This record gives sequence, C-alpha cells and structure tokens, in this order.
Amino acid sequence: MEQECCPRFNSKKWDKKTFIWRNKKFIKETIPTFFHIPFPPMIGSRIAKMCKLIEKSKAKFQKKEDVLVLFRDPSAFKSEIYISVIGKILNANNVNISGKFMTKTFDGEYNAVPKFVKHMNKYLKEKGKKIPKHSDYYIHYAYCPKCAKKYGHNAMILFARIK
Repeated sequence: MEQECCPRFNSKKWDKKTFIWRNKKFIKETIPTFFHIPFPPMIGSRIAKMCKLIEKSKAKFQKKEDVLVLFRDPSAFKSEIYISVIGKILNANNVNISGKFMTKTFDGEYNAVPKFVKHMNKYLKEKGKKIPKHSDYYIHYAYCPKCAKKYGHNAMILFARIK
C-alpha cells in the first residue's frame, strides 16, 4: 500500500474565504531565488529540514490537511518558506503571522502564478479591497511535484493580506 505523502486537497475549505490570523505559529526558512525562480533541490532540502525539527518537537498538527506550507517572495532573489505548527520548535526560526487574509484557489503550473495573482487582484477589486503589495501574498501549494503528478493537477491557495 502506498503511503500518503500529500493529502487530497479540498478547495471548498479555502476558496473565496476570509481568515483572520492572530499570532498564527509557523517556522520559517529562506532560500535564494533568481528572479523569483527557486532552485528546486533547495526547496526539498529546506522543507525536509523543517519537517525533521517539527517531528522532534512533537508540535505538529494531528491531520496533514491542517498543515500550511506557505511561500512568500519578498524580493526577486529571496523566497521564504513557512510551515504551520502548534507550538514552539527548538532550533528553528519561530515566527507568528497576524492579519486578515482573503483566499482563492487555483489549479495550474507553478509558472502560472503571475496570472493567478492577476485573477486574485481582480477578485479583490470586485470585493472592494485594496490590491496588496507583491510581498503581501503567500502561496500554499497543496501538492509536492510527485503528488501533483499522481493526482493529475497542481492545486494552490493564494493568501492575500488585506487591510
């Protein structure tokens, strides 16, 4: 029997929703990018490192579908990776994220993210919200590349921090 890597994604839980986070706990790592394009081996190694720290600390969620792995690009040459946790993780960069976020789900290739951001901006404008800065977007990719291939699609959630 094949062990589950990434759980099936439920877009209804995330699409066109508003979330208010008050000090939501995450651990954070950074990776270099080249004009927003990360070096794929670095993503896997950083996430593996983060997951090992979470496993050791026993501060992980009971259900995999409750875990968020968020990516944020504060500049063209740096990307941040956040993994949600339920407590403090030793030897990790523990951070809290607060704010009001509107979400929209998408399905497509990684290189379609700029197009999805345009769709999100249009959605936010229709809702009367101010378009956030580029750095106020977080992206959750529901599947690793292997599971995206297995499930036949590449689901993602855009989180836009709004005022």
